[in-house]
Amino acid sequence: MSELLKPRRSVLYVPGSNSRALQKAAGLGADCLVLDLEDAVAPEVKAKARSQVSAFLSQRPSSRSEYMVRVNGADTPWFADDLAEVVELSPSGLVFPKVSSAEDLRALDDELSALGAAPELELWAMIELPEAVLRIQEIAAMSRSSRLACLLVGTNDLAKELSIRVGPERKGLLTALSSTVLAACAYGIGAIDGVFNDISDADGFESECLDGLDLGFHGKSLIHPSQITKANQIFAPAEHELEEAKAIIAAFESPENLGKGVIVVNGKMTERLHLERARALVAKSDAIDSLAEP
Repeated sequence: MSELLKPRRSVLYVPGSNSRALQKAAGLGADCLVLDLEDAVAPEVKAKARSQVSAFLSQRPSSRSEYMVRVNGADTPWFADDLAEVVELSPSGLVFPKVSSAEDLRALDDELSALGAAPELELWAMIELPEAVLRIQEIAAMSRSSRLACLLVGTNDLAKELSIRVGPERKGLLTALSSTVLAACAYGIGAIDGVFNDISDADGFESECLDGLDLGFHGKSLIHPSQITKANQIFAPAEHELEEAKAIIAAFESPENLGKGVIVVNGKMTERLHLERARALVAKSDAIDSLAEP
């Protein structure tokens, strides 16, 4: 399955130091679980978190979710141990925090190869520094020569670095958000929106999910299980979109329209670019449906 077809509507961070959260995580219904060794873990329990995440991956509970691990940064004292222990357990991939350049990813990719990481192990880069936003194209381009498969925006860290307030419209973050989506789409990799911090504000979360969808993100980073269902709903093709897509496909495949570049479907001028979009939408829906299969 291509990177853009893999359902990643809901990407839930799970603190590696929270054994109870780890035990429950596999059955929550998130498309991706990020077992976190970094921001959500205090320095004094880093080793404990690593041990608990390792135990979780060793047991590998049956789940529809992808298992990612967010390691500590390369400039921290925990980085080498994180890589050495986690890579052996073959998660779906690693989330690399505070990327600032393509060189960061190249160095990490080389280190993973030296550790004998499986070729299919993915690398997700967190875009949470101003330097990363300014170099977003060269970072995304690393997908052509490394394991890079996805970009995640770290909106909290970006807001801190930029010294801005983040309101409902996220005005100060729009350049970073749009730049990340553009770079990801240019190189055919995933793009995941940042977290929404107010767990109690369901309406605000829904609004920000819709905003992320309109910007072109493929899914949403989550900090609480209560956010999973809404994210899965919003970042899946809507029923009316699927009906329209199937109508476009059927119209172009009808004998009278074979070879035509432009036709009329339900009163709308429809080109082959719309056909490509329709097929992609149906393929995405099929990929989501396959998650529910035994």
